[in-house]
Amino acid sequence: MRIRHWARAVRWYLRELTGEAQYDRHCERHRLHHPLTPVPTRREYQVLRTRHQEARTHSRCC
Repeated sequence: MRIRHWARAVRWYLRELTGEAQYDRHCERHRLHHPLTPVPTRREYQVLRTRHQEARTHSRCC
């Protein structure tokens, strides 16, 4: 039982660290707010996220 709990915690941490969980949350919001449009692929999501971050240069330190 402890091993299963530990494995779940490690899996959660790795998903958060790699951004996989963020993509899943984006897909859920997209399906909720835009049910008729297709969900972007992971690659399309990464491009959109990068463009958004580059457009908001005031939020970065450098």
